[in-house]
Amino acid sequence: MPVKDLGFRRAAPALAVFAAVRLLGLTVLAGWGAVAGSSPHTLLSARWDSLWYARIAAEGYGYEVALPNGDVHSNLAFFPLLPWLERLVAAVTGLSHGSAGLVVSALAGLAAAWGIFLVAESVCAQALPGADGRRAGVLAVALWAALPVGIVQSMAYSEALFTALAAWALYAVLRGRWLTAGLLAAGAGLTRPVGAAVVAAVWVAAVLARGRGEHSWRTAAGALLAPLGAAAYVLWVGARTGGGLLGYLDVQAGWGNGFDGGWAFARFVGARLASPAFAAGLGLVAGVVCVLWLYGRCVRQRQPAPLLVYAGIVVALALCASGYFGSKPRLLLPAFPLLLPLAAAMARWRTGRAAVVLGAVAAASAAYGGFWLNGSGPP
Repeated sequence: MPVKDLGFRRAAPALAVFAAVRLLGLTVLAGWGAVAGSSPHTLLSARWDSLWYARIAAEGYGYEVALPNGDVHSNLAFFPLLPWLERLVAAVTGLSHGSAGLVVSALAGLAAAWGIFLVAESVCAQALPGADGRRAGVLAVALWAALPVGIVQSMAYSEALFTALAAWALYAVLRGRWLTAGLLAAGAGLTRPVGAAVVAAVWVAAVLARGRGEHSWRTAAGALLAPLGAAAYVLWVGARTGGGLLGYLDVQAGWGNGFDGGWAFARFVGARLASPAFAAGLGLVAGVVCVLWLYGRCVRQRQPAPLLVYAGIVVALALCASGYFGSKPRLLLPAFPLLLPLAAAMARWRTGRAAVVLGAVAAASAAYGGFWLNGSGPP
């Protein structure tokens, strides 16, 4: 992608805001750890999924845990790009693989913020003639950094890396850089199963381009490149397990993961509503309604079809999959287009008002991050 398309100087304020919000979250986590007697470094790099990624980086695939109920947790459930990068950073720096994962996430978080800024700047300026696209872009990044689960952006998890690849792939699509979009989509497909959302966005954009008479060999090449990452890994897992095309689904089933249209999640929420945890169930309902409302606002904002397809699939996979329900908020973290209508609305506010609101949201996010990571379950 040409340097002139990267807009680093325009994005610099957004990157600074992102870094400030993340630094606030880490500072609060450190203070919380000092009081609770927990290690922020361990919480960020050596618990839950981060342990699985670090083990893959150190030993490769093949590790699994058999549970008493017969389920098998295999590390084949985790896509390989983050462990590959952890191994590379560890080899260059001498850091542990978990610490290398923190380096990858820190850099990927900045890259994600940059990509989100460029997408938001472009979309908001086009959707609202006369609007300050740059201001909306900075606000979109600030909102993404200050999400309640924003602390995940600083963990040795794959969300920051995936969001970076997805945001830049979508920006490449918007700029008509098809080979770049295809390569980034392939990378996203090597990072998380939801990489399918990026692939779908590239394909929809390619179809629409063809309909406008803009089809070229680059468009076709980008569309062909997009699914290669996910397809290669899924086929490799199938060959390794002997399960063929369904091998990866069998691996996920061992973790209790699957796609049931949201039935398991609905039962989970219903159980909360019918129990003393009624307030928690009500909060879950409000959260789902908020996500769906935001998606409706994206449609009304007339976001480009690739963004709507991408965000729609991310939301559908997050809300309609069975599995560990405590992870659903972070599974929605890559759905950054949902924030663009809010960013566009806030771009009309006075600077002082926007700063106060974002400061309060960032502080609440930092406090929640400390509470969340010091809890008993994985985020």
